[in-house]
Amino acid sequence: MKKLNILVSLPTNDNDYQIEQANSAQDAARRLNLDVQIIHADNDAITQSQQLLKVIQSAPAQRPDAIIFEPAGGTGLPQVGGAAAAAGIGWVVLNREVDYIGELRRLGKAPVFSITSNHEEVGRIQGRQFAALLPRGGFVLYIQGPSGSSAAQQRTTGMYETKPANVQVRMLKGKWTESSSYQAVSSWLRLCTSREMHIDLVAGQDDSMAQGARKAFQEQTSTTERERWLSLPYTGCDGLPQTGQAWVRSGLLAATVVIPPNTGMAIETFLHAVNAGVQPPERTFTVPESFPPLEALAGGRGKSQGFSG
Repeated sequence: MKKLNILVSLPTNDNDYQIEQANSAQDAARRLNLDVQIIHADNDAITQSQQLLKVIQSAPAQRPDAIIFEPAGGTGLPQVGGAAAAAGIGWVVLNREVDYIGELRRLGKAPVFSITSNHEEVGRIQGRQFAALLPRGGFVLYIQGPSGSSAAQQRTTGMYETKPANVQVRMLKGKWTESSSYQAVSSWLRLCTSREMHIDLVAGQDDSMAQGARKAFQEQTSTTERERWLSLPYTGCDGLPQTGQAWVRSGLLAATVVIPPNTGMAIETFLHAVNAGVQPPERTFTVPESFPPLEALAGGRGKSQGFSG
């Protein structure tokens, strides 16, 4: 049997979760004796579409056996997926719920499926963290992902489901990167209204954006303001061992939501489907969890010192 070749397309390499996604794919490829190529789309859906179409339309001998991709924009690239399925290339969608998987599975025998984080549950966990850290309520400065991202929208929906009524949210937009959050918070700080609003907690929809917000407050405020901003609890999502979890332990974050990387799981699922000659389930969810556990946050614990568990 020939050695399988898999193309992994990720939105960016400027984000700790996407870096871990790439590492997970490479680890799985080494363990399972597969070839893997990783490309990035610079957070641009058109670039991603063009990159993948070029691969699909290449000579048959140069095509991968599967394309595993996390959408860079608001679309799950159904036309590109159709072209891949028609060419006999496996098609795996990460971290996005799409409605065309069943249709593509009828086009050919190559495995077609999705593996996604449960983004609404990620948001629900973050909303519960707000409740634990702000037992008397308060105002949250919330840095959301891109407008076109369904993951950002679903995390926001989940957060609103579980946050207490006495916790109010002021929302800014980021792009899943530290630099985008830094720019968003810096621009907000230049508004007169930012000085008038009392913020009790700063949250990012990923850990890098929470860190970008902290950096903006550190560099763009006066000494007195800076001390107050940096004393607030900060929360994020992704919760990778070397970044989000480490930042919680050091006190830079009060809490994060652990979201398991899923490229390695996608590669394993694809290989099993090929060897067994069956289609895997159309959609599989990974399971997020709070770090530290919610009970450790009760009463605002973790606001000023790191979690050591």
